[in-house]
Amino acid sequence: MSFDGSLRGSIQITDHKIFAAIEAELARQRDQMELIASENYISREVMAALGTVMTNKYAEGYPGHRYYGGCANVDVVENIAIERLCQLFQCKFANVQPHSGAQANLAVFYALMSPGDTFLGMGLDMGGHLTHGAAPTISGKWFRPIPYGLDADGIIDYDQVQKLATEYSPKVIVAGASSYSRKIDFRKFREIADAVGAYLFVDIAHYAGLVVAGLYPSPMEYAHVVSSTTHKTLRGPRGGVIMTNDEKLAKKINSAVFPGVQGGPQMHSIAAKAVAFGEALEPEFRQYAENVLNNSIAMAQRLQDHGLDVVSRGTDCHLSVIDLTKLKLNGKQAEEELEKAGITCNKNSIPFDPLPPSQTSGIRLGSAAMTTRGLGTAEFRKIADLIYTVLSNHGRDEYADIREQVRAETLALGQSFPLYGD
Repeated sequence: MSFDGSLRGSIQITDHKIFAAIEAELARQRDQMELIASENYISREVMAALGTVMTNKYAEGYPGHRYYGGCANVDVVENIAIERLCQLFQCKFANVQPHSGAQANLAVFYALMSPGDTFLGMGLDMGGHLTHGAAPTISGKWFRPIPYGLDADGIIDYDQVQKLATEYSPKVIVAGASSYSRKIDFRKFREIADAVGAYLFVDIAHYAGLVVAGLYPSPMEYAHVVSSTTHKTLRGPRGGVIMTNDEKLAKKINSAVFPGVQGGPQMHSIAAKAVAFGEALEPEFRQYAENVLNNSIAMAQRLQDHGLDVVSRGTDCHLSVIDLTKLKLNGKQAEEELEKAGITCNKNSIPFDPLPPSQTSGIRLGSAAMTTRGLGTAEFRKIADLIYTVLSNHGRDEYADIREQVRAETLALGQSFPLYGD
């Protein structure tokens, strides 16, 4: 191990097994068409910030009010991250310390509710997130979640939300989703929340990058509290944030994050968040977000042209959920077969799915990562064609050869759009 001033220690020499696994993962990312909607590729600058000496510093507390000495420099970094985040979302207060989106959501629940309190959240099978009340999670065990869902057209059933809110008088109403592709009416959610005296908590983890680019509705005018991840469409490091325009709630949220649900913040991650927020403030980011949206729409439309059903009949964001009911395979099988063909996605439930979450009747596709690599609408239509080729030919005698041909095409496509200068 090297601890001298040069910082030249290399895991290629000191830990070749870990180095080999990292190299293998880099090769996988370069070779696969990455369509997992919650993933993206960070810039070299963001990655560099993640690997700095900021990781060595413990900094429990907040800038100017730490429980450790030697925090002057990390205070600068965290203040910059907060300022940039507030500028991005036009909000007054922000907490950049949550280690993940799940941690951020837990902190919001901790700040707004007590164990046993009732809240409304989109059902997991309807497109909601695990942390919005799924039974195995803390949100499902410590509180009383009431799920709402979609109407016959795959759109949020606002009448149902209104009815459930009136019936159950929830402390919190959660808006936001993990696999919902249409725009969310945050104004309507706030009207419902106000009518029953509930807090409106919006989770924009998936939509954040589109929100800052003005391509997806911003909840900041309507929500009491907003959470997000910092990766996905925002294209930052893995992590979470919480925002509000209410000073009293901001203080409660800070206390809920630390010391409520976390100890020391990961200052290297906060430094990387700050770099990513700075990138999102640049004009080029809006063009990137526009490309993400256009590519997502093009891919979904092409799959519809092939006769596949898209949940909610299309998309207004970076993701879409494809209903595989017409085909002879489930979501788990589709995920596995597509990965063998060089396309990475994830199995995903469809509304009223007859299959369990371990199988599902659908897959979720996202455009953020491959848009970062430079692919445009023509390439995303091509990817849709390749997806359909794999799924529609599954089970045929010549399927193995067809899948290998698709694998060759995806590999060639990836090589045309290099990742990290490969």
